[in-house]
Amino acid sequence: MNKATLKVRAASWLAALWIRSLRIRLRTPADFGPGVLGLWHQDLLASTAAFKDRGVHVLVSQSDDGAFFAETARRLGYKVTRGSDTRGATNVRHLLDSMKQGGFTGMALDGPKGPAHKVKSGSIWLSKVSGTPLWHIQPHYGAHFMLKTWDNFILPLPLSSIDIEIKYLCTENNPTK
Repeated sequence: MNKATLKVRAASWLAALWIRSLRIRLRTPADFGPGVLGLWHQDLLASTAAFKDRGVHVLVSQSDDGAFFAETARRLGYKVTRGSDTRGATNVRHLLDSMKQGGFTGMALDGPKGPAHKVKSGSIWLSKVSGTPLWHIQPHYGAHFMLKTWDNFILPLPLSSIDIEIKYLCTENNPTK
């Protein structure tokens, strides 16, 4: 095992501890069920905390940062497929297997590089093809930092509380419910 792999594993172990420390209060609609869990890239940590240990199948960028997050997500009980709208978009199709088995999938609505808060086609395509809803994960943060990155990435402080509301975004038959 090379040094880079060891660094990724050590960092992902620490990140998983951090994410497990977050206190999540999840509010879902009455009809909440299997579908695509869509999030803004900035909300990656809070969203990951909300659905840990539930076997959600996620799409993670093939970038170097994605390698770190993929390892962290696996430690938190996620099934990981690497790809994105810009690199490996065909990998979105792998998520369909989980959808067919009645599971949840997750992906950043605005992809790995943005622009921020602009929905890319992959999550809508997956919702349409699977015939399942596209749910939007909306965190409301307690103590946190916002980084000066393209997405204003949010780092919730360890042990902080986060209220997460799940809202319906669209399905094949109703794109703006």
